[in-house]
Amino acid sequence: MKTLFPVGRGYFAIGIEGISKAVNLGNLLRSAHAFGASFAFTIGADEAALHMQGDTSKASTHLPLYHWRSLADLKLPRGCSLVGVELIDGAQELPSFPHPLRAAYVLGPERGALSPDLAARCQHLVRIPSAFSLNLATAGAIVMYDRLRSHGRFGSRPVAEHAEAPPPAPHVQGAPRKRRSRG
Repeated sequence: MKTLFPVGRGYFAIGIEGISKAVNLGNLLRSAHAFGASFAFTIGADEAALHMQGDTSKASTHLPLYHWRSLADLKLPRGCSLVGVELIDGAQELPSFPHPLRAAYVLGPERGALSPDLAARCQHLVRIPSAFSLNLATAGAIVMYDRLRSHGRFGSRPVAEHAEAPPPAPHVQGAPRKRRSRG
C-alpha cells in the first residue's frame, strides 16, 4: 500500500496513562495508525478500556499495542524521548516544539492529568494551545499531525491568504561516504 503522506525519519509512539474509556483508546489507535505511529501503549489502563471501540481501521492488527500496569513497567526503546502532553504551566507550546527524532508521546487520563511521577520522567512537556482541555483522542491526533507536519517533507506553508505554497524540496541522495579505517 502506498503511503499517502511523506514519511519523515525516525519513529514515534503514542500512549495514555490511566485511560478508562474504550472508545477513546479505539479512536486514538485509529489516528495512530493513520499518522504512521510505530506503536501505541497504555499505562495503568482500566481493564474495560482495553476492549476497544471506534477502531474502524482495525489498527490493533497493524500497530503493536503495549499495556503496562504501572509506570515502573514502562519500557521504551533506547534513545526514545518520552514527551508528556499536558495543559500545565511551563510546558512548551506545541507549535514551537522541535519534535525529537525518536519519541513516545503520552497523554493523561480522561478528566485528569499526567501523574507527577510520569511528568517527572518525561524529557519534554508540551501543551496544545487551547482555551481548555480537549478530548483525549483529539489531543493525540493534533500532536501526531504536528509531528508529521514538522518531520514530513512538506514545503513551507504560505503566510498570506491566496499565496501559492512552494513545492517541497526534492530529496537528494548524497554521494557515498568513504570511511577511514582505524588501523
